[in-house]
Amino acid sequence: MAAVLKLDEFNLLDDGECDARIVAAKAVLGDRLCILGHHYQRNEVFKHANFSGDSLKLSQMAAKTDAEFIVFCGVHFMAEVADIVTHGERIVILPDLAAGCSMADMANLAKVKQCWSELAEVLDPDQQVTPVTYINSAADLKAFCGRHGGIVCTSSNARAVLEWSFARREKVLFFPDQHLGRNTAYGMGIGLDEMIVWDYTKPMGGNTPDAIRAAKMILWKGFCSVHQMFQPAHIKHFRERVPHGKVISHPENAFEVCQNSDFVGSTEYILRTVRASNPGDHWLVGTELNLVNRLADEMREKGVTVEFMSPTVCMCSTMFRTDPQHLAWTLDNLVAGTVVNRIRVPQEIADPARAALDLMLEVVD
Repeated sequence: MAAVLKLDEFNLLDDGECDARIVAAKAVLGDRLCILGHHYQRNEVFKHANFSGDSLKLSQMAAKTDAEFIVFCGVHFMAEVADIVTHGERIVILPDLAAGCSMADMANLAKVKQCWSELAEVLDPDQQVTPVTYINSAADLKAFCGRHGGIVCTSSNARAVLEWSFARREKVLFFPDQHLGRNTAYGMGIGLDEMIVWDYTKPMGGNTPDAIRAAKMILWKGFCSVHQMFQPAHIKHFRERVPHGKVISHPENAFEVCQNSDFVGSTEYILRTVRASNPGDHWLVGTELNLVNRLADEMREKGVTVEFMSPTVCMCSTMFRTDPQHLAWTLDNLVAGTVVNRIRVPQEIADPARAALDLMLEVVD
């Protein structure tokens, strides 16, 4: 194997030099390479993606590609999903291994197992509770769901997944994002009084046995650090300033933000809805800054105004770690015959995790 090119040398390059190296490496690697770019990725990297999308779309693209190398410009759990759905037959690379997800880190296997054990003191979870993990979670949590008759969801298909889940068992344990679970369940007609929050820092999640027995939705106390920045006051001020304007939000936002929005949906839904606008339309968008800025630039030419919801900068800081320097370093190493930062999920985790992901894709289809 060739020697690994040092990242330190690439960190000294400016973005223009990195851009040239990325383009040249893509030309050399050709069909052997597939770059996947999440919507929240910075523009300097996003523009090099062969395919872009939200977590669901990118997991589907990973499963379909025949490329030898999948370079995932996203965060760690996304690269794990790509490795799982390709059965380990592709070389999946994350340009910066430090690109993680603070929401995913709020639920780990030890905490979820403890929750399951405590639920078993009140009821029979394997008979009464479907564990549902948001795709924004570690592979071992997806495997936990696979072992316990559960499933994975994304913001695009959360409602369909919950409908599938309730058709099988009476309750759902939803982790790690409480807001996606609450907003989706409420939209299905499940009352807030039928939901409890599981605080993993407290015994029994801070709930009484009677509250657990009565709940349909058990919501993990997790959240997205970006979407928690948006507030109902931001919407109120927008409506006072732009009475004819429309508000669209991601379901990872707090309940009050979603209730005050005109439309709520995944990043793909947001893009699709705003792109269908008429000239003169004015939107307030509650999701990550990079996506909103790109959408604003795109729609400006069509006479549509797109505003970011928060008055302060809200971007996914861990997604932002994947920069042109890391991508150029990754690709130049591939050209030199060296693989860096490969993501490999152990078989004992990958198999049950794949079962939960396959169920998700069946529900979507």
